[in-house]
Amino acid sequence: MRIDELPGFVKGRVIEGTVIPAIPLALDRGRAFDPTHQRALIRYYVESGVGGVAVGVHTTQFEIRDPRHGLFKPVLSAVSRMIDEAAAASRAPIVKVGGICGKTAQAVAEAEFLAGEGYHAGLLSLAAMKGSSLEELLEHARRVADMIPLIGFYLQPAVGGIILPYEFWRAFAEIPNVLAIKIAPFNRYRTIDVVRAVCDAGREAEVALYTGNDDHIVVDLLTAFPAGGGAKTARIVGGLLGQWSVWTKRAVELHAALRDIARSGADVPASILTLAEALTDANAAIFDAANGFAGCIPGIHEILRRQGLLAGTWCLDPAETLSPGQAEEIDRVCAAYPDLSDDEFVRARLPEWLA
Repeated sequence: MRIDELPGFVKGRVIEGTVIPAIPLALDRGRAFDPTHQRALIRYYVESGVGGVAVGVHTTQFEIRDPRHGLFKPVLSAVSRMIDEAAAASRAPIVKVGGICGKTAQAVAEAEFLAGEGYHAGLLSLAAMKGSSLEELLEHARRVADMIPLIGFYLQPAVGGIILPYEFWRAFAEIPNVLAIKIAPFNRYRTIDVVRAVCDAGREAEVALYTGNDDHIVVDLLTAFPAGGGAKTARIVGGLLGQWSVWTKRAVELHAALRDIARSGADVPASILTLAEALTDANAAIFDAANGFAGCIPGIHEILRRQGLLAGTWCLDPAETLSPGQAEEIDRVCAAYPDLSDDEFVRARLPEWLA
């Protein structure tokens, strides 16, 4: 599937910039797939006004690919249908992004499966390609791009990603079937590498830039990045974020406000910069930055559990739980920054979403 074969709304929305939450996996107490709460999550995201949903990525737990669980195909197939149903009910078409992992044979097979299940793009993780040469990485990407439009993924090394230099992103941006890049190294130097590479490839108008830097969301969306020797600038237009899988209604509102400021060229209000630090502080608690992100997924689950959108914080790996003191940190940021949450929005609609 090529970009020009996608439904008409997809490319325009991605290029314009939108909110794409990285959806968690809903499990029951027995750690089996929980379709009722998974459907509720999707309804929540769609009614919050997101432009897309990403499935089978880090927050959906890479372990779904483990043959012992056998969840990758059943979950991504079910979620694709659930997104279509929620989108039809809300009359709001949704960009569907599926995660792609593994060595080349696995990644190509996953991409082919996603295309067959109606996904519009594949988010390509290169974590399994650690130790590969630059040319091997690029050949891998080209092979996968033959199956489905790609969203590149610079995953931070702290959660399994590999360092990808400017030279990789410069060549990656030239692959015709690349739709966007999620920049998530949690590192300013490496973030600039990606922006500069896309501009130097002359693809800044065709390859959309999305932040995955959950620790730097606001400033990423406000910044005009210098590129091309200062001859031009580029902007990050949206986010594909684990942080936006919680408090999503507020994320949609924040994204719209930040894009308005960026487009206007107006000075950034000091209050927005204060908000940026509040959101980063909240993210530190939810993602468990103090413990090297060990409790990242359970932290996301905990927010959704408190709202009733998930039944519990269970992960496929029983050892993956909230870190000591993490619940108290989440208590602290929820009390400190109530304007970041969308509890009232969820409370009013939750019975309908769970029906």
